[in-house]
Amino acid sequence: MSRSSGSEPASSSADPAVRANTALALSVGDPSGVGPEIAAMAWQRREAMAVPPFFLLADPDLMRARASAAGLDIAIGEVTPGEAGSAFGRALPIVPLEARLADTPGVPDRANAAGIIEAIDRAVACSLSGEASAVVTCPIAKKTLYDAGFGFPGHTEYLAFLAERHTGKEARPVMMLAGPDLRTVPVTIHIPLSDVPAQLTTSLIIETGRITARDLRERFGIGKPRLAVAGLNPHAGEDGSMGREDGEIVAPAVAGLRSEGIDAVGPLPADTMFHPQARAGYDAALCMYHDQALIPAKTLAFDEAVNVTLGLPFVRTSPDHGTAFGIAGKGIARPNSLIAALKLARFLADRTDMAGQP
Repeated sequence: MSRSSGSEPASSSADPAVRANTALALSVGDPSGVGPEIAAMAWQRREAMAVPPFFLLADPDLMRARASAAGLDIAIGEVTPGEAGSAFGRALPIVPLEARLADTPGVPDRANAAGIIEAIDRAVACSLSGEASAVVTCPIAKKTLYDAGFGFPGHTEYLAFLAERHTGKEARPVMMLAGPDLRTVPVTIHIPLSDVPAQLTTSLIIETGRITARDLRERFGIGKPRLAVAGLNPHAGEDGSMGREDGEIVAPAVAGLRSEGIDAVGPLPADTMFHPQARAGYDAALCMYHDQALIPAKTLAFDEAVNVTLGLPFVRTSPDHGTAFGIAGKGIARPNSLIAALKLARFLADRTDMAGQP
Protein backbone atom coordinates (compact mmCIF):
# COMPACT_ATOMS: atom_id res chain seq x y z
CA MET A 1 0.00 0.00 0.00
CA SER A 2 1.60 3.28 -1.03
CA ARG A 3 1.28 6.62 0.70
CA SER A 4 -0.06 8.24 -2.44
CA SER A 5 -3.10 6.04 -3.00
CA GLY A 6 -6.61 7.14 -2.18
CA SER A 7 -9.28 9.71 -2.84
CA GLU A 8 -8.98 13.44 -3.31
CA PRO A 9 -9.06 15.71 -0.23
CA ALA A 10 -12.51 16.52 1.03
CA SER A 11 -13.70 18.56 3.98
CA SER A 12 -16.09 17.17 6.57
CA SER A 13 -19.63 18.49 6.28
CA ALA A 14 -20.98 16.47 9.16
CA ASP A 15 -23.76 18.21 11.11
CA PRO A 16 -23.08 17.71 14.86
CA ALA A 17 -26.77 17.15 15.52
CA VAL A 18 -26.82 14.36 12.93
CA ARG A 19 -23.52 12.87 14.09
CA ALA A 20 -24.79 12.54 17.67
CA ASN A 21 -27.46 10.09 16.47
CA THR A 22 -25.25 8.00 14.19
CA ALA A 23 -23.59 4.70 15.00
CA LEU A 24 -19.87 4.19 15.56
CA ALA A 25 -17.78 2.78 12.70
CA LEU A 26 -15.79 -0.29 13.80
CA SER A 27 -13.08 -1.66 11.51
CA VAL A 28 -12.55 -5.42 11.71
CA GLY A 29 -8.76 -5.27 12.13
CA ASP A 30 -6.70 -8.30 11.18
CA PRO A 31 -9.29 -11.06 10.62
CA SER A 32 -6.76 -13.73 11.61
CA GLY A 33 -6.77 -12.23 15.10
CA VAL A 34 -9.52 -11.81 17.67
CA GLY A 35 -11.12 -8.74 16.07
CA PRO A 36 -14.06 -10.56 14.44
CA GLU A 37 -15.05 -12.46 17.55
CA ILE A 38 -14.68 -9.61 20.06
CA ALA A 39 -16.81 -7.47 17.75
CA ALA A 40 -19.46 -10.21 17.76
CA MET A 41 -19.16 -10.59 21.54
CA ALA A 42 -19.51 -6.84 22.04
CA TRP A 43 -22.74 -6.87 20.06
CA GLN A 44 -23.94 -9.96 21.93
CA ARG A 45 -23.48 -8.10 25.24
CA ARG A 46 -25.00 -4.84 24.00
CA GLU A 47 -27.79 -4.81 26.58
CA ALA A 48 -25.95 -6.26 29.56
CA MET A 49 -22.99 -3.89 29.14
CA ALA A 50 -24.76 -0.88 27.58
CA VAL A 51 -22.74 -1.04 24.36
CA PRO A 52 -23.51 1.92 22.08
CA PRO A 53 -24.68 1.20 18.52
CA PHE A 54 -21.94 0.47 16.01
CA PHE A 55 -21.56 -1.04 12.58
CA LEU A 56 -18.73 -3.37 11.64
CA LEU A 57 -16.80 -2.97 8.40
CA ALA A 58 -16.03 -6.59 7.53
CA ASP A 59 -16.65 -9.54 5.24
CA PRO A 60 -20.10 -10.93 6.23
CA ASP A 61 -19.18 -14.48 5.20
CA LEU A 62 -16.09 -14.42 7.40
CA MET A 63 -18.13 -13.06 10.31
CA ARG A 64 -20.67 -15.85 9.99
CA ALA A 65 -17.95 -18.50 9.89
CA ARG A 66 -16.00 -17.02 12.79
CA ALA A 67 -19.07 -16.58 14.97
CA SER A 68 -19.96 -20.21 14.36
CA ALA A 69 -16.41 -21.40 15.10
CA ALA A 70 -16.30 -19.39 18.32
CA GLY A 71 -19.66 -20.77 19.44
CA LEU A 72 -21.43 -17.41 19.23
CA ASP A 73 -25.13 -17.54 18.38
CA ILE A 74 -25.69 -14.15 16.77
CA ALA A 75 -27.75 -12.68 13.97
CA ILE A 76 -25.88 -10.79 11.24
CA GLY A 77 -27.43 -8.08 9.11
CA GLU A 78 -25.87 -6.48 6.05
CA VAL A 79 -26.59 -2.75 6.18
CA THR A 80 -25.55 0.68 5.00
CA PRO A 81 -24.04 3.00 7.62
CA GLY A 82 -27.32 4.92 7.86
CA GLU A 83 -29.27 1.75 8.66
CA ALA A 84 -26.97 0.58 11.45
CA GLY A 85 -28.61 2.39 14.34
CA SER A 86 -32.06 0.96 13.70
CA ALA A 87 -30.69 -2.52 12.96
CA PHE A 88 -28.42 -2.73 16.00
CA GLY A 89 -31.04 -4.08 18.38
CA ARG A 90 -31.84 -7.14 16.29
CA ALA A 91 -28.64 -8.05 14.40
CA LEU A 92 -24.92 -7.26 14.31
CA PRO A 93 -24.85 -4.58 11.58
CA ILE A 94 -22.15 -5.25 8.99
CA VAL A 95 -21.26 -2.88 6.19
CA PRO A 96 -19.69 -5.28 3.66
CA LEU A 97 -16.21 -4.68 2.36
CA GLU A 98 -15.43 -4.92 -1.34
CA ALA A 99 -12.36 -7.03 -0.52
CA ARG A 100 -12.93 -10.59 0.64
CA LEU A 101 -11.18 -11.77 3.80
CA ALA A 102 -9.65 -15.22 4.30
CA ASP A 103 -10.77 -16.91 7.50
CA THR A 104 -7.50 -18.26 8.91
CA PRO A 105 -7.67 -17.86 12.70
CA GLY A 106 -4.21 -17.54 14.24
CA VAL A 107 -2.41 -17.56 10.88
CA PRO A 108 -1.75 -14.06 9.48
CA ASP A 109 -2.35 -13.85 5.74
CA ARG A 110 -0.95 -11.00 3.64
CA ALA A 111 -3.86 -11.54 1.24
CA ASN A 112 -6.05 -9.91 3.88
CA ALA A 113 -4.11 -6.63 3.78
CA ALA A 114 -6.42 -5.02 1.21
CA GLY A 115 -9.50 -5.69 3.32
CA ILE A 116 -7.84 -4.58 6.55
CA ILE A 117 -6.88 -1.25 4.99
CA GLU A 118 -10.24 -0.84 3.26
CA ALA A 119 -12.02 -1.19 6.59
CA ILE A 120 -9.88 1.56 8.15
CA ASP A 121 -10.25 3.81 5.12
CA ARG A 122 -14.01 3.52 5.06
CA ALA A 123 -14.39 3.97 8.82
CA VAL A 124 -12.51 7.27 8.60
CA ALA A 125 -14.48 8.38 5.55
CA CYS A 126 -17.76 7.58 7.29
CA SER A 127 -16.75 9.56 10.36
CA LEU A 128 -15.67 12.61 8.39
CA SER A 129 -18.80 12.55 6.24
CA GLY A 130 -21.12 12.23 9.23
CA GLU A 131 -22.24 8.68 8.43
CA ALA A 132 -20.54 7.57 11.65
CA SER A 133 -20.01 9.42 14.90
CA ALA A 134 -16.47 8.12 15.52
CA VAL A 135 -13.92 5.51 14.48
CA VAL A 136 -13.15 2.44 16.56
CA THR A 137 -10.52 0.01 15.28
CA CYS A 138 -9.90 -3.62 16.09
CA PRO A 139 -6.20 -4.59 16.32
CA ILE A 140 -3.98 -5.01 13.29
CA ALA A 141 -0.65 -6.82 12.86
CA LYS A 142 1.83 -4.48 11.24
CA LYS A 143 4.04 -7.19 9.76
CA THR A 144 1.16 -8.57 7.73
CA LEU A 145 0.65 -5.14 6.23
CA TYR A 146 4.36 -4.48 5.77
CA ASP A 147 4.64 -7.71 3.78
CA ALA A 148 1.95 -6.34 1.45
CA GLY A 149 3.73 -3.01 0.98
CA PHE A 150 2.11 -0.89 3.71
CA GLY A 151 4.26 2.24 4.07
CA PHE A 152 3.40 3.44 7.59
CA PRO A 153 4.87 2.62 11.02
CA GLY A 154 1.48 1.76 12.44
CA HIS A 155 -2.24 2.44 12.80
CA THR A 156 -1.78 5.88 14.34
CA GLU A 157 0.43 7.22 11.57
CA TYR A 158 -1.90 5.88 8.88
CA LEU A 159 -4.90 7.55 10.49
CA ALA A 160 -3.03 10.87 10.40
CA PHE A 161 -2.35 10.34 6.70
CA LEU A 162 -6.03 9.65 6.05
CA ALA A 163 -7.05 12.75 8.00
CA GLU A 164 -4.76 14.91 5.89
CA ARG A 165 -5.86 13.22 2.67
CA HIS A 166 -9.52 13.92 3.39
CA THR A 167 -9.25 17.42 4.84
CA GLY A 168 -6.14 18.83 3.17
CA LYS A 169 -4.83 19.82 6.59
CA GLU A 170 -1.83 18.31 8.35
CA ALA A 171 -2.70 16.18 11.37
CA ARG A 172 -0.38 15.59 14.32
CA PRO A 173 -1.58 12.40 16.05
CA VAL A 174 -0.92 11.81 19.72
CA MET A 175 -1.41 8.36 21.24
CA MET A 176 -3.07 8.11 24.65
CA LEU A 177 -3.80 5.06 26.78
CA ALA A 178 -6.86 5.91 28.87
CA GLY A 179 -8.03 3.73 31.75
CA PRO A 180 -10.26 4.24 34.78
CA ASP A 181 -7.35 5.40 36.96
CA LEU A 182 -4.61 6.53 34.57
CA ARG A 183 -4.05 8.27 31.25
CA THR A 184 -0.60 8.06 29.69
CA VAL A 185 0.81 9.61 26.53
CA PRO A 186 4.06 8.43 24.91
CA VAL A 187 5.92 11.31 23.26
CA THR A 188 7.85 8.93 20.99
CA ILE A 189 5.96 5.84 19.88
CA HIS A 190 6.90 3.08 17.44
CA ILE A 191 10.67 3.46 17.34
CA PRO A 192 13.48 1.37 18.86
CA LEU A 193 14.47 2.34 22.38
CA SER A 194 17.99 3.08 21.13
CA ASP A 195 16.57 5.79 18.84
CA VAL A 196 14.58 7.61 21.52
CA PRO A 197 17.27 10.04 22.77
CA ALA A 198 17.97 11.26 19.25
CA GLN A 199 14.27 11.64 18.36
CA LEU A 200 13.24 13.34 21.60
CA THR A 201 13.21 17.14 21.33
CA THR A 202 11.89 20.00 23.41
CA SER A 203 9.55 21.07 20.62
CA LEU A 204 8.15 17.53 20.26
CA ILE A 205 7.36 17.36 23.98
CA ILE A 206 5.72 20.79 23.90
CA GLU A 207 3.61 19.94 20.86
CA THR A 208 2.53 16.62 22.40
CA GLY A 209 1.65 18.31 25.69
CA ARG A 210 -0.25 21.08 23.91
CA ILE A 211 -2.40 18.61 21.95
CA THR A 212 -2.96 16.47 25.03
CA ALA A 213 -4.09 19.44 27.13
CA ARG A 214 -6.38 20.69 24.37
CA ASP A 215 -8.11 17.35 23.86
CA LEU A 216 -8.42 16.72 27.58
CA ARG A 217 -10.20 20.05 27.79
CA GLU A 218 -12.32 19.92 24.64
CA ARG A 219 -13.12 16.21 24.40
CA PHE A 220 -12.76 14.83 27.92
CA GLY A 221 -14.34 17.90 29.56
CA ILE A 222 -11.48 18.61 31.98
CA GLY A 223 -11.48 22.36 32.56
CA LYS A 224 -7.80 22.86 33.42
CA PRO A 225 -5.83 19.71 32.61
CA ARG A 226 -2.82 18.84 34.75
CA LEU A 227 0.12 17.15 33.02
CA ALA A 228 2.88 15.21 34.77
CA VAL A 229 5.96 14.95 32.55
CA ALA A 230 8.25 11.96 33.06
CA GLY A 231 12.00 12.16 32.78
CA LEU A 232 13.79 10.08 30.20
CA ASN A 233 16.51 8.67 32.44
CA PRO A 234 16.40 6.92 35.83
CA HIS A 235 15.66 9.44 38.60
CA ALA A 236 14.97 12.03 35.87
CA GLY A 237 18.70 12.20 35.24
CA GLU A 238 19.62 12.96 38.85
CA ASP A 239 21.06 16.41 38.07
CA GLY A 240 22.88 15.15 35.01
CA SER A 241 24.69 12.25 36.65
CA MET A 242 22.47 9.75 34.76
CA GLY A 243 22.10 11.63 31.50
CA ARG A 244 21.77 15.20 30.36
CA GLU A 245 18.53 14.88 28.35
CA ASP A 246 16.25 15.64 31.28
CA GLY A 247 17.90 18.96 32.03
CA GLU A 248 18.57 19.97 28.44
CA ILE A 249 15.44 18.68 26.65
CA VAL A 250 12.63 17.76 29.06
CA ALA A 251 12.90 20.59 31.60
CA PRO A 252 12.79 23.34 28.94
CA ALA A 253 9.73 21.65 27.46
CA VAL A 254 7.94 21.76 30.82
CA ALA A 255 8.84 25.44 31.11
CA GLY A 256 7.53 26.00 27.59
CA LEU A 257 4.21 24.34 28.38
CA ARG A 258 3.85 26.40 31.55
CA SER A 259 4.56 29.58 29.59
CA GLU A 260 1.53 28.72 27.43
CA GLY A 261 -0.67 28.47 30.52
CA ILE A 262 -0.66 24.67 30.68
CA ASP A 263 -0.39 23.16 34.17
CA ALA A 264 2.66 20.91 33.66
CA VAL A 265 5.22 19.62 36.17
CA GLY A 266 8.45 17.71 35.63
CA PRO A 267 10.68 16.11 34.67
CA LEU A 268 9.63 13.57 37.28
CA PRO A 269 11.25 10.20 38.06
CA ALA A 270 9.08 7.70 36.22
CA ASP A 271 9.44 5.06 38.94
CA THR A 272 7.44 7.20 41.40
CA MET A 273 4.77 8.60 39.06
CA PHE A 274 2.23 5.82 38.97
CA HIS A 275 1.29 4.90 42.54
CA PRO A 276 -2.18 6.01 43.70
CA GLN A 277 -1.10 9.14 45.57
CA ALA A 278 0.96 10.37 42.62
CA ARG A 279 -1.83 9.67 40.11
CA ALA A 280 -4.20 11.85 42.12
CA GLY A 281 -2.09 14.87 41.22
CA TYR A 282 -2.48 14.85 37.44
CA ASP A 283 -4.91 14.13 34.61
CA ALA A 284 -2.40 12.65 32.16
CA ALA A 285 1.23 11.56 32.26
CA LEU A 286 3.50 12.50 29.37
CA CYS A 287 6.05 9.73 28.98
CA MET A 288 9.18 9.83 26.87
CA TYR A 289 8.86 6.48 25.11
CA HIS A 290 6.39 3.72 24.30
CA ASP A 291 6.86 1.26 27.15
CA GLN A 292 7.25 3.97 29.79
CA ALA A 293 3.63 4.87 29.03
CA LEU A 294 2.08 1.53 28.13
CA ILE A 295 3.46 -0.66 30.92
CA PRO A 296 1.74 1.20 33.79
CA ALA A 297 -1.46 1.71 31.77
CA LYS A 298 -1.80 -1.96 30.88
CA THR A 299 -0.71 -3.16 34.30
CA LEU A 300 -3.43 -1.17 36.01
CA ALA A 301 -6.27 -1.88 33.57
CA PHE A 302 -5.42 -4.36 30.82
CA ASP A 303 -9.06 -5.22 30.14
CA GLU A 304 -10.37 -1.67 30.50
CA ALA A 305 -7.72 0.63 29.07
CA VAL A 306 -8.41 2.21 25.69
CA ASN A 307 -6.05 3.47 23.02
CA VAL A 308 -7.21 6.98 22.02
CA THR A 309 -5.69 8.98 19.17
CA LEU A 310 -5.68 12.68 19.98
CA GLY A 311 -5.03 15.46 17.50
CA LEU A 312 -7.25 14.12 14.69
CA PRO A 313 -10.33 15.77 13.15
CA PHE A 314 -12.36 12.74 14.22
CA VAL A 315 -12.59 10.60 17.34
CA ARG A 316 -10.66 7.33 17.22
CA THR A 317 -10.37 4.69 19.91
CA SER A 318 -9.14 1.09 19.96
CA PRO A 319 -8.65 -1.77 22.44
CA ASP A 320 -5.31 -1.55 24.21
CA HIS A 321 -4.36 -5.13 23.24
CA GLY A 322 -3.08 -6.69 20.03
CA THR A 323 -4.39 -9.27 17.60
CA ALA A 324 -3.90 -12.20 20.02
CA PHE A 325 -3.32 -14.70 17.20
CA GLY A 326 -2.71 -17.45 19.75
CA ILE A 327 -6.33 -17.51 20.93
CA ALA A 328 -8.11 -16.38 17.75
CA GLY A 329 -11.09 -18.49 16.73
CA LYS A 330 -11.32 -20.30 20.05
CA GLY A 331 -14.11 -18.23 21.59
CA ILE A 332 -12.06 -17.37 24.68
CA ALA A 333 -11.08 -13.79 23.86
CA ARG A 334 -12.49 -11.13 26.15
CA PRO A 335 -14.30 -8.15 24.58
CA ASN A 336 -13.94 -5.88 27.63
CA SER A 337 -11.33 -3.54 26.17
CA LEU A 338 -13.25 -3.22 22.89
CA ILE A 339 -16.45 -2.46 24.78
CA ALA A 340 -14.57 0.17 26.78
CA ALA A 341 -13.27 1.60 23.49
CA LEU A 342 -16.78 1.76 22.04
CA LYS A 343 -18.14 3.48 25.15
CA LEU A 344 -15.31 6.00 25.28
CA ALA A 345 -15.70 6.74 21.56
CA ARG A 346 -19.38 7.50 22.12
CA PHE A 347 -18.56 9.78 25.06
CA LEU A 348 -15.83 11.63 23.19
CA ALA A 349 -17.96 11.99 20.06
CA ASP A 350 -20.74 13.52 22.12
CA ARG A 351 -18.26 15.90 23.79
CA THR A 352 -16.83 16.88 20.40
CA ASP A 353 -20.29 17.59 19.06
CA MET A 354 -20.94 19.93 21.98
CA ALA A 355 -17.57 21.67 21.84
CA GLY A 356 -17.00 21.58 18.08
CA GLN A 357 -14.17 19.88 16.26
CA PRO A 358 -10.85 20.55 18.04
